[in-house]
Amino acid sequence: MKVQFKKEIEQVARLQNYGEKSSIEGVGIIKLRRFNDDGGSFTELSRIEDGMFTEVPGFKIAQINFSDMAPQSVKAFHVHRRQTDVWFVPPDSKILLILVDLRADSPTNGNLMRFVIGDCNSQLIVIPPGVAHGCKNIGQEKACLVYFMNQQFSVETEKCDEWRLPWDHFGAQLWEVRKG
Repeated sequence: MKVQFKKEIEQVARLQNYGEKSSIEGVGIIKLRRFNDDGGSFTELSRIEDGMFTEVPGFKIAQINFSDMAPQSVKAFHVHRRQTDVWFVPPDSKILLILVDLRADSPTNGNLMRFVIGDCNSQLIVIPPGVAHGCKNIGQEKACLVYFMNQQFSVETEKCDEWRLPWDHFGAQLWEVRKG
């Protein structure tokens, strides 16, 4: 038996999409194991051999950064031409990450990825050059982010690889928490 909805519900109701989400070529999501016991937890972020991440082929660490974000704050958007980032958000933080492929020659040019990182989901996110990225702390407490880079940051104009876009360049609605 198929249940019928009232006409006004039929007009607005849509099936939830649990299918594949949009992807961006070169973006990696590396699941990590989190070990819990009576005294706490432990997560191995990476094994490093001669400065190289074993989980990300060709990625040699040049700098490691720690950042924190006030509740509901947005840090967006920027893109690198040379630098790859590998992000980790600790389990007690909850960050909305938005990625947009800006590479002219990419088969996924223009694709957007929007997902939550942290929130007890232990993973590394690999963000290649040419992919704009920004994030929002969607939690009620300060959120933390640890990220690894294969280029060292420089404030010198000829060496700087921080290309900024307005926070709402792809639409202010992207930062709204989806309800329902």
